[in-house]
Amino acid sequence: MSDNRKSIIITGAGSGIGKSCAQLFLQNGYRVGLIGRRQAPLQTTADGHPDALPLPCDVTDPQQVEAAFDRAYSEWGHLDVLFNNAGLSKPARTIDEIPVEDWLETVNVNLTGAFLCARQAFRIMRAQSPQGGRIINNGSVSAYVPRPGSVPYTSTKHAITGLTRTISLDGRPFNIACGQIDIGNALTEMAKPMTVGVPQADGSVRAEATMDVGDIASSVLHMASLPLEANVQFMTVMASSMPYIGRG
Repeated sequence: MSDNRKSIIITGAGSGIGKSCAQLFLQNGYRVGLIGRRQAPLQTTADGHPDALPLPCDVTDPQQVEAAFDRAYSEWGHLDVLFNNAGLSKPARTIDEIPVEDWLETVNVNLTGAFLCARQAFRIMRAQSPQGGRIINNGSVSAYVPRPGSVPYTSTKHAITGLTRTISLDGRPFNIACGQIDIGNALTEMAKPMTVGVPQADGSVRAEATMDVGDIASSVLHMASLPLEANVQFMTVMASSMPYIGRG
């Protein structure tokens, strides 16, 4: 008996945006592969749901990524969507104060990890029948404008835009769509400092508006639910009054 339910792999699924998205997709009938470094948070996200497939995996390790995607495909027989969400940031510093190790780790997780996962998803989507699928990359408003002291993070998010555009172009002959969601101040553990005070471009430190992470999950679900004939190429979802719009 064939199973026509749609399937998605979500990276960084153990917390924050990835966890919220995974749980919403499960509620909407998707089979969901949960990628993260540690098994325990993935099990918490899955919460015993029969359609959740925890896939402990370091996204910076090519062999682990290949094994995780192969396992999901062997379970489901088809992959519809990848949400490339895993990422990290480092404390704010000017470039001369940034340890090289911080740069390398940020690039490895945010950019190389996204490349490795997109590479495996593309491979599966190109070869499967029916051919095609969708890759959604998690960018950031930092893909457009930086925060003070954010050279590694901002550089990787600008690079994600290049990854998105190129996959979107290269995927056309294979019915593979690729889009990007650029997020501003979703209230996760990583964004909690926003509610207390973060450096601004004018040198001040001020609290910023945030939004519920569920608003991101519903936006990703919308992007994923479109037919492959349509694509949200770029979507910016942000706290309405955060200082991204305007001067300051």
